Amino acid sequence: LRMLKQVARVTAQSKASGCSQLVLPLRFLGSSSRQVPADASFHSTSFSEAEPPRVLITGGLGQLGVGLASLLRKRFGKDNVILSDIRKPPAHVFHSGPFIYANILDNKSLREIVVNHRISWLFHYSAVLSAVGEANVPLARDVNITGLHNILDVAAEHNVRLFVPSTIGAFGPSSPRNPAPDLCIQRPRTIYGVSKVHAELMGEYYYYRYGLDFRCLRYPGIISADSQPGGGTTDYAVQIFHAAAKNGTFECNLKASTRLPMMYISDCLRATLEVMEAPAERLSMRTYNISAMSFTPEELAQALRKHVPDFQITYCVDPLRQAIAESWPMNLDDSSARKDWGWKHDFDLPELVATMFNFHGASTRIAQAN
Repeated sequence: LRMLKQVARVTAQSKASGCSQLVLPLRFLGSSSRQVPADASFHSTSFSEAEPPRVLITGGLGQLGVGLASLLRKRFGKDNVILSDIRKPPAHVFHSGPFIYANILDNKSLREIVVNHRISWLFHYSAVLSAVGEANVPLARDVNITGLHNILDVAAEHNVRLFVPSTIGAFGPSSPRNPAPDLCIQRPRTIYGVSKVHAELMGEYYYYRYGLDFRCLRYPGIISADSQPGGGTTDYAVQIFHAAAKNGTFECNLKASTRLPMMYISDCLRATLEVMEAPAERLSMRTYNISAMSFTPEELAQALRKHVPDFQITYCVDPLRQAIAESWPMNLDDSSARKDWGWKHDFDLPELVATMFNFHGASTRIAQAN
């Protein structure tokens, strides 16, 4: 009512003065999708070559941040993409483009960064992952939930398009596992999973309540050759390649038959950019599943043996990680992403294994076996 009275006053004043311009409040209240106009832009700015987005990546020194910064700098220019973290960057990262210190638990500092650097896109990668989060729940709660609230508030206040990654960990034992659809019951049993469900719902709430352009993808396990795993349950699928390159043997902490969805990092980063560039009217939801392949440790080992015939894998099951893995989906249904904004993966298991091997080069045991 106060808003309507304000609009009425402005309208009357505009008519009296002969001024035709009407300024409305940026935020609006919406309790359902039916109240949202079909042509609403929700601060979705269309960026041209003359005006690329100004990008901030939080938690940038994790598994995905450096690669995403490289991809975005090729697309939008080196100086338009700012990588941030609370850790000291390696020399090659520091010299590859803008890097700043950013603590997501410091609200005032976040606002200064967004304002001073004129940020228009924000990729929020700061998080404590599944296995590490179970070992330190208070830290995971602070980073994954309190930090998220700070990011949401800053993004909504300054009309920033926000991407927050979710995960297969957002599902739980009662969720459909083969495959898990975009919309289903979610009752995760890790603080990491709980915090990601919270992020999905809070982002969607801010979208309807404040018009925040929130976008989210549920990542499967991500495999990359040039970065170390960060404490997640799917880390074995990265560690196995490092071990194979070093000595040709690997001890796996999951059962041989544990099936989980996986994706090569270049597909993951491309999907992230594509969903951020997708026109708002093509998005039928705020959080999408994306998928590429699904395999077990034994199937991955068999694929490795095509390149290294004497590769050996043994199993020493970690009860915590195994319990987490068994609560997650074996496959993800990503048909909505493929339909809405044209998602399509490039890497299946054979291409993944060949690419990982090629990365390690001629000095490795893999090259000697070949």
